[in-house]
Amino acid sequence: MLERYLGSQRSRKIQRALRHCKVTFLCLVLTVVVLRGIIGAGKFGTPEQDFHEIRDRLYFSHKRSEPHRVLEEVQTTATTTTTTTAATTADPNNYNAFDINKILVDEGEDIKPDPNKPYTLGPKISDWDEQRAKWLNENPNFPNFIGPNKPRVLLVTGSSPKPCENPVGDHYLLKSIKNKIDYCRLHAIEIFYNFALLDAEMAGFWAKLPLIRKLLLSHPEIEFLWWMDSDAMFTDMAFELPWERYKDSNLVMHGWNEMVYDEKNWIGLNTGSFLLRNSQWSLDLLDVWAPMGPKGKIRDEAGKVLTSYLKGRPVFEADDQSAMVYLLATQREKWGSKVYLENHYYLHGYWGILVDKYEEFIEKYHPGLGDHRWPLVTHFVGCKPCGKFGDYPVERCLKQMDRAFNFGDNQILQIYGFTHKSLASRRVKRVRNETSNPLEVKDELGLLHPEFKAMKVISS
Repeated sequence: MLERYLGSQRSRKIQRALRHCKVTFLCLVLTVVVLRGIIGAGKFGTPEQDFHEIRDRLYFSHKRSEPHRVLEEVQTTATTTTTTTAATTADPNNYNAFDINKILVDEGEDIKPDPNKPYTLGPKISDWDEQRAKWLNENPNFPNFIGPNKPRVLLVTGSSPKPCENPVGDHYLLKSIKNKIDYCRLHAIEIFYNFALLDAEMAGFWAKLPLIRKLLLSHPEIEFLWWMDSDAMFTDMAFELPWERYKDSNLVMHGWNEMVYDEKNWIGLNTGSFLLRNSQWSLDLLDVWAPMGPKGKIRDEAGKVLTSYLKGRPVFEADDQSAMVYLLATQREKWGSKVYLENHYYLHGYWGILVDKYEEFIEKYHPGLGDHRWPLVTHFVGCKPCGKFGDYPVERCLKQMDRAFNFGDNQILQIYGFTHKSLASRRVKRVRNETSNPLEVKDELGLLHPEFKAMKVISS
């Protein structure tokens, strides 16, 4: 009948479609039967209940499989991480993976001094002034004064021969030495940076003493040696020390006479930045200063003496600063007349009272003052940027060290027409346009060719 109305070809297509539908329906019935056999029928065996039962069973089956999948992912990730780490560690070109201790080898042991002999910095010298005067007379090309009232000065600083104990310490040491080099270049001062511990007995506070003595004796042309701690920075690049003021002094330190001689206060002076004349007097002072320094029992016992005698001193081993206050307070007649305790400018300036005022200094004052209005030196006492722990919060110390560096660095950059965008910024900005006549440009502070740097030409 279908062929009569639709034609034979279309009739065969319809019949084929019906057969396909029958097969599809049969497959669906068989699938339901199999699922019912595996999962189980609903409570009443109704199609609706069967549907919900199948859905729930498939859902929980999927949830049970998720932990296994997650575990596999974790295991795969861990394996990948381990493989990556192993590959990184095995890469000989990777600095992060290299253990620096492999090459920091201390060969041999330090020679132990005889405990029955008193400590000395070296052989006793009694005629250094005569030896030095003879040498200077025989070597006129190395005068101890490079201009009128301008002594030849050697600035000395240094740090541990090993890397710092924290990731950023060496970076801040680099900033500190760069800062000192800038000041010394402007003021015709020579500079010596020390890594070596010359005497293992005088580690810590006292390491400077053997070095200072060695440099004085090795460089008779030096009139003044200027010691400066590694955590101190110059913040007034234009200030020239009043050398004429010290013509009769052999030791210049930041301090106050009343605090040292009257109060016997252990912070009456600071030995983080001081000037020492190359003379017999200075060698004698070093000889009586050093015996409190050897580490161990001597230093511990000396610390007890200093704490009992000096006002406000906590209980800890002997340090060079407390020992100097003790020497001056107990032997003023012997040493006091040649010691100048400077407080008219900041040969040492405690950072805690200065760093938050830099913007005020910039607004109200100018470089070249050196005092409380524009400090010559900002000293970060207690920050210990090369150690594991300091006496102040790390963030505050590092932030303010950056500001102090930029405060001083701006005075250098302005010579060349730049300045930091802010005291907290490493980036710089141009503050002066370029010109086709560069020799006619004068820097604002006159630091490019300052008068105090000019040297007298000796005619042959």
